[in-house]
Amino acid sequence: MATIALVEGHFLRYRIMNELQKIIEAFAAEKQSGKPAILATIVNTKGSTYRKPGARMLITSNGRMLGAFFGGCLENDVFEYSKQVMPGKPTLINYTEDDLVLGFDFGCKGLVQILLEHLEQKDESTHLDFIANCLRNRITGVIATVFDVTGQTKVLRGDRLMLNHSHQVINGIADFQLTSAILDDAQIALENGQSIVKSYPLSTGSVEVFIEVIEPPTPLIIFGAGHDAIPVASFAKQIGWHVTIVDPRNLDATAECFYMADDVILTHLESVHKYFSPHPQTVVVVMTHNYFHDQQLLKMLLPSCVRYLGVLGPKRRTVQLLEELQADGTVYTEEQLLKLHSPVGLDIGANTPEAIALSIIAEIQAVIANRSAGFLKHRQQPIHIDCYTSSLHI
Repeated sequence: MATIALVEGHFLRYRIMNELQKIIEAFAAEKQSGKPAILATIVNTKGSTYRKPGARMLITSNGRMLGAFFGGCLENDVFEYSKQVMPGKPTLINYTEDDLVLGFDFGCKGLVQILLEHLEQKDESTHLDFIANCLRNRITGVIATVFDVTGQTKVLRGDRLMLNHSHQVINGIADFQLTSAILDDAQIALENGQSIVKSYPLSTGSVEVFIEVIEPPTPLIIFGAGHDAIPVASFAKQIGWHVTIVDPRNLDATAECFYMADDVILTHLESVHKYFSPHPQTVVVVMTHNYFHDQQLLKMLLPSCVRYLGVLGPKRRTVQLLEELQADGTVYTEEQLLKLHSPVGLDIGANTPEAIALSIIAEIQAVIANRSAGFLKHRQQPIHIDCYTSSLHI
């Protein structure tokens, strides 16, 4: 939901959703109408694949499919499998490189395991509700899903343990020792933000568990509401970020131009700090086109905990801004200056507002992912990093 907050206190709301949000909304509608739905989740991959663990696709009662795994070449097969899924009986589908012979070209050679579940309409606390809560409140959580079971054990495929940011646990796994081991790993995953796939050998069998970190959308704050900020906000929303526009001008047209944003705050510069409460995942772009505004914003933003700070404009302009601030007694650490990116964006030869916006969003994504933003053909390591897989005897 997008909130447009004017200084007079007027609010307008819009709905902009990414893939996962669309799935959650569609399931909520199916649940309210009492209709069944099938959820397909990639729970494990090995090698090079188009989508990674955590990617989801919802199949509604009328055959509508929301979400995509492999650009259409595998979805129809998953849809056929979904017709066989019974309530309380999750199904695991395994696709390997041998399936290429059958025509399922899912990108490259690798392994993909997909868990199909018949979502219970009577369940008031599904893991999709848990995910929705994480996205809505912009908090981190962990979902541990048992996706494969061998041998005799009371643990069932589809059993889950959920851990929220306050370390509260929702447990549906009927094995105390296994629950304890999974909880330990879930807490580690919550702390380091890394999803993992783990094998847990038991006394009478073993289970495979996907421990998934649910990350809230990346919070992007754009200071400035010029026309060149519109494509920056649009690109950010298309990849699922939470976008806030802050502008000192009280113009009704701003709310209309930035309909895609989650929040639009129009306030005087001296009041910006009342609305600015960043955390270490926050990324910021300053593009006010006003020298004095940029100077005051730099003075506020550099000492803050934001992860990335981009400033639009030539390098000499930013150098001059910093020199003037330092002349007034402001001192910045090397660490604070490292997060400053000016000129903002990657060097892709961008000239139009749309191309410049692309370079800005690409640079921020590279910083978030801790990547060099170079050509993939020059990368020696795998493009995608698989979820770490290991075994643990309990």
